[in-house]
Amino acid sequence: MSRPAAPPILLVEDKDSLRAMLRHALEAQGHSVIEARDQPEAVQALRDTRPGIVLSDLRLPDGDGFGVLRAAKELDPELPVIVMTAFGSIQDAVAAMKEGALDFLAKPVDPDHLLLMVERAAAQRRMAMENILLKEELASRRGAPTIVGENARLKQVTLALHRAAATDTTVLVEGESGTGKELFARALHALSPRADGPFVAINCAAIPETLLETELFGHEKGAFTGAATRKPGKFELAHRGTLFLDEIGDLPLPLQAKILRALEEKRFERVGGTVSIQVDVRVVAATNRNLKAAVAARQYREDLYFRLSVFPITVPPLRDRPEDIPMLARYFVDRYCRDLNKKPLLFASSAVDEMQKYPWPGNVRELQNCMERAVILTEGDTIHGHHLNLSFRGASLSAPAVEASPWEQIDLSGSMSEMQRRILAEAEQRKIAQTVKDAAGNKGRAAEILQMPYKLLISKMREYGLE
Repeated sequence: MSRPAAPPILLVEDKDSLRAMLRHALEAQGHSVIEARDQPEAVQALRDTRPGIVLSDLRLPDGDGFGVLRAAKELDPELPVIVMTAFGSIQDAVAAMKEGALDFLAKPVDPDHLLLMVERAAAQRRMAMENILLKEELASRRGAPTIVGENARLKQVTLALHRAAATDTTVLVEGESGTGKELFARALHALSPRADGPFVAINCAAIPETLLETELFGHEKGAFTGAATRKPGKFELAHRGTLFLDEIGDLPLPLQAKILRALEEKRFERVGGTVSIQVDVRVVAATNRNLKAAVAARQYREDLYFRLSVFPITVPPLRDRPEDIPMLARYFVDRYCRDLNKKPLLFASSAVDEMQKYPWPGNVRELQNCMERAVILTEGDTIHGHHLNLSFRGASLSAPAVEASPWEQIDLSGSMSEMQRRILAEAEQRKIAQTVKDAAGNKGRAAEILQMPYKLLISKMREYGLE
């Protein structure tokens, strides 16, 4: 399977013979080269090709290397620029470095010195981008690294995933909250020709509408109060990789047009900017909403829906794959035993029976959270039914057939602190679920009603498998 080539080097030099010599030296080392003879050609090439390194002469017939340097830094502050200058004009090279050039080459250019400098620039570029992406990755939530299950519908989804991965088409992953849509998106990226590129994820529902545009497209310095520096957005960070737009159904209407343009043209402007930025990004979107119904209700743009759903994949809910529940439970328990340095735990038959009977409204995420708590609570070598606390959860899913004392529905086992923690968590879960329902799924409104921070509400919903 082929992999995406490294970004090209933009070579800006007006003398044909020198430009040909430098291009030959660079191409002999496996670099691709884009040529320009003056500042206007270089600026156009910067916008059209998104080079990884710029190599420019300071003296040009139309414009100069300083103009090329400024245009490159305007497009991307981290873009390495190497300037070339005549031996007697070293002061110009020093001035260029003060403006942000990485280094300079004195003419006549030594090809070996040029190649060493280019390799150093490429390494610096990789480190800068990896540092940003590592910070993003550390902030993301943990998830299962592999797709676990033998269900026939799940196997069909996995087969479709492999087929889609070989293409560059936009994929829409549909399914209930907690089914593992991000996991499937990561698998799609790992199987694709972009596997060596970045995987950048953003949850469109977890970020306030006022901040979402800057998170997606970045912003320029001074674009708004507090914008002290330029910041690249998720589309830029995902260049030559995969951008995962989670909960795309919650995208505000004003942003949908800009997302559509970015998907169709792979081009956008940062907030507060005027320069059009070209990116090479494969988009995978996910939603737990019925987007067709949202389109019919005029809550979602029809053109954006069709652009997103070129290749739809529907992940089945956990209740439709009951044979996978013990396998998934075993997987998560083994994982958390390793994480917590506990010896491997067994499942009592009562625990397996309860897991099979329970409908798992929070799907795989709820099962994962349940297994983590069970591992923490289990003091012996066996997980029993009471460690799962599913009978109490199940009672909340439907009204009892006959009137009974509420105390008969409450699990009073364990120590006083365990019982209090369990009852408080159940009350909190029910309150959040009811409030989100009353707010018609609007999480921002629910946070206002509950008088709690929006991010804390999202965190609690994830914890209880309510997303």
